Amino acid sequence: MTIALVVIDVVSALGLLLLVLLHSGRGGGLSDMFGGGFGTQAAGSTVIEKNLDRLTIVAALIFSFSTLALALLLDSS
Repeated sequence: MTIALVVIDVVSALGLLLLVLLHSGRGGGLSDMFGGGFGTQAAGSTVIEKNLDRLTIVAALIFSFSTLALALLLDSS
């Protein structure tokens, strides 16, 4: 059980890191490689940016819950 939680925690942390790096900053980010830059200038927020936001939130929730579960599990031991 503990090993599975550690694996989930590490994978979600790496995924969260990648997703945060894909977000565009002030002048654009890595998301411009996927067509996010032009659409942002024309119509505000693109579908790609919205989906990237959703994926980032899901990865953050998975990371938070797995970290909390690990802390509770290791504290009770």
